[in-house]
Amino acid sequence: MSTTAAASGQMPAPVPLRDDAAVIGLVGLAHASSHFAHLLLPPLFPVFAQEFGLSFSQLGFLMTVFFIISGTGQASAGFLVDKVGARPVLFASFVSFICACLAGYFAQGYWGLMLVAMFAGLGNAPFHPVDFSILNQRVSTHRLGYAFSAHGLSGNLGWALTPVFLLFLTAWQGWRSGYLAAALMYACILAVLVAKRAHLKTEVVRRAHDAPKGSDVAFLRLPVVWWCFAFFLLSTMTLAVVQNFASPIMQAMHGVSFESATTMITAYMLAGALGMFVGGFVAARMPAATDRVVAGSMGAGAVLIVVAATGWLGGFGSMAMLAATGFAVGIGGPSRDMMIKKATPKGATGRVYGTVYSGLDTGFAIAPLIYGFFMDRALYTATLLLAAVFLALSVVAALGVGKRTNSGTTP
Repeated sequence: MSTTAAASGQMPAPVPLRDDAAVIGLVGLAHASSHFAHLLLPPLFPVFAQEFGLSFSQLGFLMTVFFIISGTGQASAGFLVDKVGARPVLFASFVSFICACLAGYFAQGYWGLMLVAMFAGLGNAPFHPVDFSILNQRVSTHRLGYAFSAHGLSGNLGWALTPVFLLFLTAWQGWRSGYLAAALMYACILAVLVAKRAHLKTEVVRRAHDAPKGSDVAFLRLPVVWWCFAFFLLSTMTLAVVQNFASPIMQAMHGVSFESATTMITAYMLAGALGMFVGGFVAARMPAATDRVVAGSMGAGAVLIVVAATGWLGGFGSMAMLAATGFAVGIGGPSRDMMIKKATPKGATGRVYGTVYSGLDTGFAIAPLIYGFFMDRALYTATLLLAAVFLALSVVAALGVGKRTNSGTTP
């Protein structure tokens, strides 16, 4: 949309659908690439444990490093996006992903894998402030619900693709070939983004000469920002259970095969992608009720997890309930992003999204420590019930955001 026209008081000219679609497609491609990087290491943990003689505690710490760098970097990246624009930060992220893949290709031991985690975490850090700055500035307001739907859907597809990509190439040519192919993939995607860079330009925030000291961080004093942070922290604590522990829980509780339990995780991600697709239409038709849509979807997900935890439906029934949780939570994804947009002060998109989405990385970093305590004691039902509690608490956080945005207490 034309910011010049808006500033002059004229009605902006309608943006052609093809222009919005181009922006949504490019940002979706970039977002899938960032989620692909989340899983550059975990699918190959058994291979690394055998080849380098590493413990799973050592391998798990690699992901802690990834999320610490991503989480702390995400908050600060929002300031950088607002100052220099989203496009150069996006391009730099892809260079970091390429470095991560090359570090994996040349890795000779634990510290080589640590470089993968560090470069991947650094590359992942700016993505939410980058993506949402571009979408909020470049996509027509009436199409934002669909844009947020495509954005969330693409992330789930990136998660689903990585294990298939790496394990196929590992079985065919060895694990190093997987990292080399991933580096080439990132280079090709970067080339596409550079070629289509006109669709990715954002306006930078110019700080007024007479702006009071500390105005850049004034948004941190808004309670609604921390309610948003709490929502991401709590809801991510549930996703962490599915990604890290759902497979061994189903094997231990119901004796299902490793292959079936692993397939359930992929089913969760694909169901989440389908939910986000449906959620895009919901967000577009109910823009004034974003907090209630989010609360309803999270509440439904919590109920489904409780049903899975009871084990009443047997192994495959419980796995179906967990997969259905992905669909329920996915429906709320686009409305969630619309909810955050409402809570964002003008000119602070990158900073706010960077801060609140760092709650996601914080949740991923601390969840394994909490759930690991229960898993080590074979408290599998309690692990799932705790995940349901965290998801139920995210309902409270979502309604807290809605109360503060709907009452007009945000700028």
